[in-house]
Amino acid sequence: MTNKEIASIFKLCGQLMELHQENAFRTKAIAGAAFRIDKLPFKAADSNLEALSEQPAVGKSTAEKIMQVIQTGTFPELERLKDKTPEGIIDLLKIKGLGPKKVQIIWQDLHIESVGELYYACNENRLIEAKGFGLKTQEDIKKAIEFSIANQGWILYAKTKPAAEAVMDSLEKAFPLAKKSFTGDYRRKSEVLQQVHILISGNKDEFESNLHALDFEIEVELSQDFIRFKDQFGIPFQINFTSVESFYKNLLLSTGSETHIQQIQALGTIENLSSEEAIYQSFGLAYIEPELREGFGEIEKASLNTLPTLINYEDLQGSLHNHSTYSDGVHSLKDMAIYCKEELKLTYLGICDHSKTAVYANGLSVERLEQQWLEIDQLNQSLAPFKIFKGIESDILSDGSLDYADEILEKFDFVVASIHANLKMQEDKATERLIKAIENPYTSILGHPTGRLLLSRSGYPIDFKKVIDACAANQVVIEINANPLRLDLDWRWHQYALEQGVLLSINPDAHRKEGFLDMEYGVYVARKGGLNKEKCLNAFSLDEITQYFNSRKKQ
Repeated sequence: MTNKEIASIFKLCGQLMELHQENAFRTKAIAGAAFRIDKLPFKAADSNLEALSEQPAVGKSTAEKIMQVIQTGTFPELERLKDKTPEGIIDLLKIKGLGPKKVQIIWQDLHIESVGELYYACNENRLIEAKGFGLKTQEDIKKAIEFSIANQGWILYAKTKPAAEAVMDSLEKAFPLAKKSFTGDYRRKSEVLQQVHILISGNKDEFESNLHALDFEIEVELSQDFIRFKDQFGIPFQINFTSVESFYKNLLLSTGSETHIQQIQALGTIENLSSEEAIYQSFGLAYIEPELREGFGEIEKASLNTLPTLINYEDLQGSLHNHSTYSDGVHSLKDMAIYCKEELKLTYLGICDHSKTAVYANGLSVERLEQQWLEIDQLNQSLAPFKIFKGIESDILSDGSLDYADEILEKFDFVVASIHANLKMQEDKATERLIKAIENPYTSILGHPTGRLLLSRSGYPIDFKKVIDACAANQVVIEINANPLRLDLDWRWHQYALEQGVLLSINPDAHRKEGFLDMEYGVYVARKGGLNKEKCLNAFSLDEITQYFNSRKKQ
């Protein structure tokens, strides 16, 4: 164990002491010990208690703790502090720019207990209102978290897309005659990936001599069949080379999941043909869209010509589940509505600010709801035929009930029911809690069903079939939360939901105007799940969705 490693353990102890507001003198002493251990003129692990005690400003007590760390990796005082600190809070202390004082505010005031929750809060603009935080601090924390996640080897698809498109644009300019395409996980629109794969016709030597044309490549690794590099944002790329004749064969082979490719190969030899469509046709299969090539029954459907006509972004007619400055949004209700109408050319907006239990998100009291409803009525007159639907994101409480009385819930056009608190549940408890909320006659949509945050927080465990069956029985729509951190309901359960007759809704959970654009990522995962526009709630026309909401109210 190095001196720096020992010092880091003392530093953590000092941070936890400050976090829990322990004796200031002792806290300062432990923090000072961490500094002195790091600067010892010899390796502590090779020393002994007597030699350590003789060092200036170390003393016997600190020396004993050093020996305990060398022997056991910890010491009792640190373990006592760790026992009363959530593991996620300790992770927060590792984020650059976050000291104990800021972490204490994040934990105690904002009720955030993990890096994933903090990152999501940054995206929702929640930090800027907290004491000692501002917009710059929030952005710095967000960047620090993104850097930490990237160093773990996985990246959100949404984070890679701008960089991937820039690299492809450069390739188009540098090699205009070459065939080229994204491939692998990126082409299948996987939620997270480790690198962006590109296939290009040509040879490595030709490409290598023009590598400078990309203008921003770093950490270049050259091989006979591929080139790996990172762009200026640290996004890793791998470019593979193939002959023109083999391009479509290799594109198909490199796009599909391992299961998909094995199922294709079981049908016979894959030949070099003029397109992917021609290759699938040679096996008696309809063309399979890249997003579907996961080995989830698409081969059989292609053989029977029963593949779905997948939804496109252009099919969306409106946006449901969005927030405004009434709760924790960045833009006003009017700004959000005008952006939807004039910039996105949508025909309706569902506003779903946080409910009264979400104090951390400025949740709405009944009095403030009435103020919002009045503004909605006024805006609906001035913006007609565009329509704002009166919605709410109502918290599902621990017992599964919603946090408004029935006489309030009945006044909404629709209700999104979501879990935001008490996430640490066993599967049976979480499933029971969701089903009770689903059975509430005022629940219209189940929001982000598992509460997951990709790359940072796994969702609470649920019995998916029971939850989906309950939605089917109670005519409750399931949300595909399009926030790139969520993408929840997971696409692997879309088909089961559709088979049970459950509608899905691609909801951006937008907290600012730009958040509406996340519906693009929701469409990607909806396509992976086999969703068509007929089974997507916010692909309904204004007349259709108005009729749908009205019909539910009459039940």
